[in-house]
Amino acid sequence: MPDDCELSIIMPCLNEAATVGACVDAAKAALHTSGTTGEVIVADNGSADGSAEIAARHGARVVPVEQRGYGAALLAGITAARGRYVIMADADQSYDFGQSGRFLAMLRSGHDLVMGNRFTGGIAPGAMPALHRYVGNPVLSGLGRLFFGSRIGDFHAGMRGFRRDAILGLGLRTTGMEFASEMVVRASLAGLRISEVPTTLSPDGRGRPSHLRTWRDGWRHLRFLLLYSPRWLFLYPGGLLLLAGAIAGALLLPTPRVHSLVYAAAAVLIGFQTVVFALFTKIFAINEGLMPEDPRLNRVFRVATLEVGLALGGLLVLAGLAGSAWAFLMWDSRSFGELDPSSLTMRVVIVSATAIALGSQTILSSFFFSILGLRRSR
Repeated sequence: MPDDCELSIIMPCLNEAATVGACVDAAKAALHTSGTTGEVIVADNGSADGSAEIAARHGARVVPVEQRGYGAALLAGITAARGRYVIMADADQSYDFGQSGRFLAMLRSGHDLVMGNRFTGGIAPGAMPALHRYVGNPVLSGLGRLFFGSRIGDFHAGMRGFRRDAILGLGLRTTGMEFASEMVVRASLAGLRISEVPTTLSPDGRGRPSHLRTWRDGWRHLRFLLLYSPRWLFLYPGGLLLLAGAIAGALLLPTPRVHSLVYAAAAVLIGFQTVVFALFTKIFAINEGLMPEDPRLNRVFRVATLEVGLALGGLLVLAGLAGSAWAFLMWDSRSFGELDPSSLTMRVVIVSATAIALGSQTILSSFFFSILGLRRSR
């Protein structure tokens, strides 16, 4: 290929002998029609039906990929590509390579990632199962927009175009079907310029079941979205639980409903742990390069230092110990006899134990935050 190769069209392939040749021909025709200098790459994921040989005979550059998985095949193809831009699509004739010009035009105008949208372009009868069309894709795409502020309407479109250097710079890591979500999520978090163009979806021509597994791959996409959003996985649920437990505890404290007060205290403890875990996860993800820097978090930790955490935790522990001593003296006044479960003493014990637990968690968490901070500095 010449050094000025502009476009690489990449197809992941696993036993696509019935369709890969026609797809390579269609991709080559799209390059010729648009007058674009480019190449066609088939990232072969260990096909045993002669797909690689067929693709090579039709003029594709075949990149063997030993590690199995949709994401692994695509990432290997992207890495091997010579083009400034990349358009990817499946090798099963479900996407129209003749629409490549729409993607290329947007890329040339400065967009980093151009997604196809099958719901605006048109889905042919039988091309997408009803469960995927009306439940799976809308729900997962909606969660992606909610969690990451993306405006993409079709998170899982198999045809998309992008600047090769921009996507490689994201450090994508997943190897399975969730690679499709990771690309959009990481691009959104990195502030890349993302757009959509309509694209059609046709029934595939393979004559065999799809590699996609509805529930397994749907869960992998959902799991990925949650893992990349500590706010929605940990922070918001934990904050709500902490607030609900604190409000319930304040209302129950003057009453004899001690059993309910115990559950309110448990909600406070679990909520606090979940919020702290959200912060742990966020810092770890930033340290590992999975998420970009968050200026808001940096501002928080300029104030919430180790010393502040130790002081706050120490005060909570001391308050809890003081309450415990008071409860002990009240018990002593009853000659250490049997206590009424609804008595004031029991309520003081519950609040004091909760304060000691919260203080201890605050102290330990402060040390761990400092350790993560040392990792960030290094």
